[in-house]
Amino acid sequence: MNYELIINSNPSGGVDIAILKDRKLIELHHEKVDNNFQVGDVYLGTVGKIMPGLNAAFIDVGHEKDAFLHYLDLGPQFQSTQKFTRILRSSRPKENSIRAEHLEVDINKGGKINELLKRNQQVLIQVSKEPISNKGPRLTSELSLAGRFLVMMPFDNSISISKKIVKQDERKRLKEAVNAIRPENFGVIIRTNAEGESIEDLQNDLKDLMGKWNEMCKQLKDAKPPQKVLGENDRTLTLVRDLVNETYTNIQINDNFLYNKIKNYLKSKSPELENIVKLYTGKLPIFEQFGVEKQIKTSFGKEVNFMGGSYLIIEHTEALHVIDVNSGNTSNKGENQEENALKVNIEAVEEIARQLRLRDLGGIIVIDLIDLKTAGNRKLVYERLKDVMKTDRAKHKILPMSPFGLIQITRQRVRPEMAVVTNEKCPSCMGSGEIQSSVSIVDDIESHIKYLIENLNLKGFSIEVHPFLAAFLKDGWLRSPRFRWWRQYKQWIKVTPNQSMHLINYKFIDAKGEEVIL
Repeated sequence: MNYELIINSNPSGGVDIAILKDRKLIELHHEKVDNNFQVGDVYLGTVGKIMPGLNAAFIDVGHEKDAFLHYLDLGPQFQSTQKFTRILRSSRPKENSIRAEHLEVDINKGGKINELLKRNQQVLIQVSKEPISNKGPRLTSELSLAGRFLVMMPFDNSISISKKIVKQDERKRLKEAVNAIRPENFGVIIRTNAEGESIEDLQNDLKDLMGKWNEMCKQLKDAKPPQKVLGENDRTLTLVRDLVNETYTNIQINDNFLYNKIKNYLKSKSPELENIVKLYTGKLPIFEQFGVEKQIKTSFGKEVNFMGGSYLIIEHTEALHVIDVNSGNTSNKGENQEENALKVNIEAVEEIARQLRLRDLGGIIVIDLIDLKTAGNRKLVYERLKDVMKTDRAKHKILPMSPFGLIQITRQRVRPEMAVVTNEKCPSCMGSGEIQSSVSIVDDIESHIKYLIENLNLKGFSIEVHPFLAAFLKDGWLRSPRFRWWRQYKQWIKVTPNQSMHLINYKFIDAKGEEVIL
């Protein structure tokens, strides 16, 4: 299996990140230009409303909607966090280490929010779920700082290891190594990426995390709430940190700043992967060059085709997502309907697992599969779904298929789901249903070419058009419009097909690769 990361940076629209597995799109992420309130950001906030009935409070962190903090998200060490914050902001100690006198007794798990918080109180909290729809961020006061191999948790002394590291010898080695290097009163979670890594690499990762902690403490001393005191890495660098390993063979980036940023990061953290980072300088848009654009258009939307003829219908309601599996014309193939239904269901759950990651669907998901008569076949489909969902990084739970052919899934949601509108208003007719006469399109192009050459004296420019129009402009060679332009103006005009262009649209590109605005 080969993984690729394709990164499309747009100064006005943010950054789009596509993850490909064997050239097939499996995840799509979008990072906004304004990337406040990301998961992992730490804020000094102020308590607003306290809701005893919900056992929760609303915290002002600077978002238009107050953030939500439940009692269970305070964490056992809430009192320790608050005490350390008060000391740090009052006496301005020279060091930021957590000493024994900073630690308080763990809070009662069954306690009440109004016993610990009061209105206008300052609290140090971390974003655990980004703002979704009309809701503000979800918060936790149980702080954690994530690195490439380790996650550091202040006010704790425990060491946990990822369940995906199964070798007992390796688990023992990692636990002993981390226990020897971790600072006092800082707990550590050993991530899956740490498997096989040297003590030196783990120590460097921990050193970076302590640097983050010290920077946060520095900001916290003079912070005026609501204020961010520690920002998580941008989404692009976070994905590189969490995902990129020896299974990744290619990282393509169309932005020089991001290219240098990621290349330098991998050079310092994983030098063996530095050479897979490449700066894309092609003429076509980067997503089109690597086939991402087409997959986005075919993978999002209400109806998704798979296995030639079969398709999914994906609906969203206020309470849950519903996915309906339809066999389409494959139901006519073969005589054994049970066997055919099993095959379609197996293929369907594989595509559904991909769709959940691709759209980042969360909450309750109900899948209506094709009815299967035997319990053994229903179990096969259930086991296959569990198997393909193992690579999903979001926490999830899958219930066995019911006799009615329904499978229920709950999946963690920490960010707004990825929604891509695949139905567009026609830019040619603007919804009127009528477009410019096809006969006049070439005339318009030729009049613009004449203007560019004779009036602007432009040299070395090219034209981007829809592939159908490109074929017409180049068809017949000596009789083609393009050859006619060469004879008339003694200048060769390159015609570039662009699938993202609409049939009657076109644009001129100068020798520097910039669009000529007419």
